[in-house]
Amino acid sequence: MSIDTSHSSRSSALFVTVLVTLTAAVIVGLVAGAGVASSVTDVSPLAGPTGENVSEDAYVEAVPEPGDEWFEAEAADGSWISYVNPRDEYRDPYLGQGSGKICVALVNEAGEPITGETVPGTTVTVPTGESLEWHSSADPMVVQYPVTDHYERPLDADQFGTADHVPQGDGYVDSHCIEFHGLHHNGDEISYGEAFVEGEHADRIEIVGYIQQDGQAWNTDIDPIEDAVSHEEAGGGWVYEPDGSHGQVVVVAQLTGTDSADDGSSDDSDGEDGDDGDKSEGDDSDDGDGDSDDSSGTDDPGGTDHSGDDHGSDDSSGGDDTTSPGDDSTVTDSSDTTDDTDAVRDDDLPGFGALVALLAVTVVVGVTLRDRRR
Repeated sequence: MSIDTSHSSRSSALFVTVLVTLTAAVIVGLVAGAGVASSVTDVSPLAGPTGENVSEDAYVEAVPEPGDEWFEAEAADGSWISYVNPRDEYRDPYLGQGSGKICVALVNEAGEPITGETVPGTTVTVPTGESLEWHSSADPMVVQYPVTDHYERPLDADQFGTADHVPQGDGYVDSHCIEFHGLHHNGDEISYGEAFVEGEHADRIEIVGYIQQDGQAWNTDIDPIEDAVSHEEAGGGWVYEPDGSHGQVVVVAQLTGTDSADDGSSDDSDGEDGDDGDKSEGDDSDDGDGDSDDSSGTDDPGGTDHSGDDHGSDDSSGGDDTTSPGDDSTVTDSSDTTDDTDAVRDDDLPGFGALVALLAVTVVVGVTLRDRRR
């Protein structure tokens, strides 16, 4: 009896071809399913800081890059970088190279910079007294929230963080400042009192503390919450010296949560902070120097005294940082997309049932072809 080897070979070849084709289809289906799951569940945040469980999302705005309208100057040795600030003024008469900043940084519960959108009609006041009475945005310095509604440059400095692509800071603005130049660099003094909060949502903002640096340049490798100290410990001011013609202080304020008036327990809080929320102008002003507590609201938003022409004399504008790759200086990323992933999490491999059926067909075809060979 002769054996038809050609028929057997053709059957074997057909068997192998079918198996390979079906196996490839299964593999492609698995990879595609995993890719779909990954594309849905992998939600990356926008550039910049983001937090969870906060009353107000972080404000994300990249610092100006060289060539931008708001970029001012940078030290040749990379020790500092400066950005244009409409609240930057020069003393007349110009007495020397003394310069500096007083800033307020408002952060949310996670320590991320915010603009105060959730605390409208509220102010943080920093008494400055005679040392800066010539500055139109000082004596006292008053910051009105939300800063995005009151100022041309709501946040103008990058006072905190580090990044490889900028000399100082992390590449995102985080503070609202006034700047001053023209003080005598040997003996002139800058002083400031304790900051206080007034207004509609005063009970939602806490003054965490102060970060003061008297030297030539501002070190941004600090944490605004952990490194803030009391007014007394910070020093309440500084005296200019020949080798230290710059100085800065940042008042760190933090959002604490909802208003006492918004929760059901508001009527029970009279003994502590409840009075401050409705009558903060009278009560909170005691926290300051007493010199200028009634002056809240006198800040000149978008001050017209800026003279960027003279910035060359400010050899240490410090505290600001340069460029950030990404122009999405827009606001805040949030975690709203998490709801979209629930369906995917219920079945880690979409189409899993169909793939099982395909495998079953593969087995049946294989058995059938094997029987035909026999």
